[in-house]
Amino acid sequence: MAFDLSQIARYPAPARILIFILALAVLWVPVAVPVNFLMGLFTISPEQHQNTATILTLPILYAEFILLVKLWGRRVYRQPKLLWRYGLDFSRQSGKDLLLGLAIGVTSLFVLFIAEGTLGWLEWFPSPHLLRAALEGLLVALGIGFAEELLFRGWLLDELQRDYSSQITLWVSAIVFASVHGFRAQFPALVLLGATLVFAKRSRSTPVREGNISWDSDKWKSLQGKHARERLALPIGLHAGLVWGYYIINVGQVVKYTGRIADWVTGVDQNPLAGLMGFLFLSILALGMWWSSQKRQAE
Repeated sequence: MAFDLSQIARYPAPARILIFILALAVLWVPVAVPVNFLMGLFTISPEQHQNTATILTLPILYAEFILLVKLWGRRVYRQPKLLWRYGLDFSRQSGKDLLLGLAIGVTSLFVLFIAEGTLGWLEWFPSPHLLRAALEGLLVALGIGFAEELLFRGWLLDELQRDYSSQITLWVSAIVFASVHGFRAQFPALVLLGATLVFAKRSRSTPVREGNISWDSDKWKSLQGKHARERLALPIGLHAGLVWGYYIINVGQVVKYTGRIADWVTGVDQNPLAGLMGFLFLSILALGMWWSSQKRQAE
């Protein structure tokens, strides 16, 4: 007798998340293992091996993730438009949100570096690589922003919100986001960034009223009403904007630290998220997104 996958919807969130990850691993391992083996035969250094294998396997992994999400929606939740529920769409408003997020993210990062330059903590230099870094960085940033936001503020947040309160889902998702990126000096800032991106998503909530969607799901019906769905474009743009700004500065080699103040202020290993100034500027951004989300919820 075939197992009814819709029974998984009744499992607690940690179990559902684990099952999804295991299912994704089953899809990915048959691709990742032979690619890594072949790269080991044709590449010279371990670094080249790792970089080439990552470039080849990550797009496949993410394609499998999206396909699994669609299957998960149809078979587990009986919700064929699960990506839409996550907040992913290609409307004009989402395009505006994406551009707004990009502008806020890259501007915020440059304001941080300009402030540090004004204080004499770093110096600016012209770079022949600036245009190339800007163009490459934009593509890289959009890819990272889309992939990580769909994963963390899309799939993971949705799974948590089915079982827990908004505050619990906020901080659990933020801690998981930071943990995946490693327990290093920037961990507190990454937790704050994860929360900021949740606030950004919640600031773009839209009403989903009964009759809009005819999905057969008690849990979905419980979410119907005012501000039931939150668009994903703003956090994608915000995330991408921060990555883009850092890529321009780092790869473009346009700044050099003077060493007049300790690294823990400007950022350990020249990573602004691993310093006090970066945390303070990120706190301001978090407050702005929190205020915007509170304003939307009060409407």
